[in-house]
Amino acid sequence: MKKLLLTTTLAIAITGPAFAAGTHAGGHGDDKAAMTKEMMIGMPGDPSKVTRTIDVTMRETDDGEMLFEPRSLDIEKGETIRFNVINNGELEHEFVIDTMMGNAEHKEIMAKMDMEHDDPNSVRLDPAASGEVVWTFSNAGTFEFACLIPGHYESGMHGPITVGEQVAQAEVQYAKGTITKVDAKGGKVTIDHGPLLNLDMPAMKMVFRADAEMIARLSEGQDIEFVAEPVNGKLTVTALK
Repeated sequence: MKKLLLTTTLAIAITGPAFAAGTHAGGHGDDKAAMTKEMMIGMPGDPSKVTRTIDVTMRETDDGEMLFEPRSLDIEKGETIRFNVINNGELEHEFVIDTMMGNAEHKEIMAKMDMEHDDPNSVRLDPAASGEVVWTFSNAGTFEFACLIPGHYESGMHGPITVGEQVAQAEVQYAKGTITKVDAKGGKVTIDHGPLLNLDMPAMKMVFRADAEMIARLSEGQDIEFVAEPVNGKLTVTALK
């Protein structure tokens, strides 16, 4: 009788965590085939239908902070994104995309037992390693990317994913222009442009702000079609064809 009781106790101890892990989105206890079904954040994407690639780096800082770069992601509903994930740190890190609640539940499970994922919405990497996640964002909303290895989230490794309704191409009013100067350090670009119809502004030569990713795509003498909008009180290049 004692042997039977011991066997039953062990079975409960072994199966308990697996059941708990299966309660979060894409849990470790789930069958991988189930992950092809749509989650709140979307579903695994078809690599042949990728609409955009985003590079994501993971690293630590000298003062002990752990971070992703970029620190936030803006995505249009319906996009299929290839995340090229690179671990530039000295520790193992992971990149997981999910709802904030899903990540919170998952993080709680990870705090009890550090388990390595094998799910299409995540990739775990040793230092200097790289990997990818291909994902279709089929629902609008605010989601999250994070590293759920114990202690890493608390050290700064998380950021928001904002998925917005896609704006039809015909609704976007692009202006034509020629770049006459690029100030990468100052985050500025001078454009000799035609009318900015969305801002009701005539043709002229102006200095615009632009983020580092945008600046990297621009060079002097380049003819462009672009959209400029006020951002924090400064005219900023927000889109390029």
